[in-house]
Amino acid sequence: MTMLRPAILLFILLALITGGLYPLLTTGLGQWWFHDRATGSLIIQDGETRGSRLIGQNFTDAGYFQGRPSATAETPYNPMASGGSNLAGSNPELDKAVNERITALRAANPQASREVPVELITASASGLDYSVTPQAVAWQIPRVAAARKLSTEQVSQLVAAHTQKPLVSFIGMPVVNIVELNLALDALRKN
Repeated sequence: MTMLRPAILLFILLALITGGLYPLLTTGLGQWWFHDRATGSLIIQDGETRGSRLIGQNFTDAGYFQGRPSATAETPYNPMASGGSNLAGSNPELDKAVNERITALRAANPQASREVPVELITASASGLDYSVTPQAVAWQIPRVAAARKLSTEQVSQLVAAHTQKPLVSFIGMPVVNIVELNLALDALRKN
């Protein structure tokens, strides 16, 4: 029993430190130093939460840019069910889904080239991607411009303004946040 008492006390002490004190400290520091990120990187417009900068949304209207397909359970871009489809490259269901996406994208974008950007037809591992490359966005510009009755030049300038470049070019590639870009398109309509 004398050997058991120090082990139990040490267990309680470490449980309090690692299960209570440390999480409280890191949460407090995160809220203090990185408040926007720690609270979900929410996009707030006119006092209303419109989404997160870090989670994609399912845009289906012709006047909106589309991001990567989402394979989350039940509904697209469901943050409570993050995950991919887990279909192997040899699975016929994956081929069928990709071909359906290609057909739908070509029908919705008849003025675009026949080569559909691969990121618009394949879902990511998380199913929550919020950004795509500028090339995937540029492929959709004619459709969005026509649907919103804007010139392709106006939409291209908006895309360029919302293209995020990496701090150092060899570390990453430029991306466009689809949620923020579509909200900027909506703001154009209000003006």
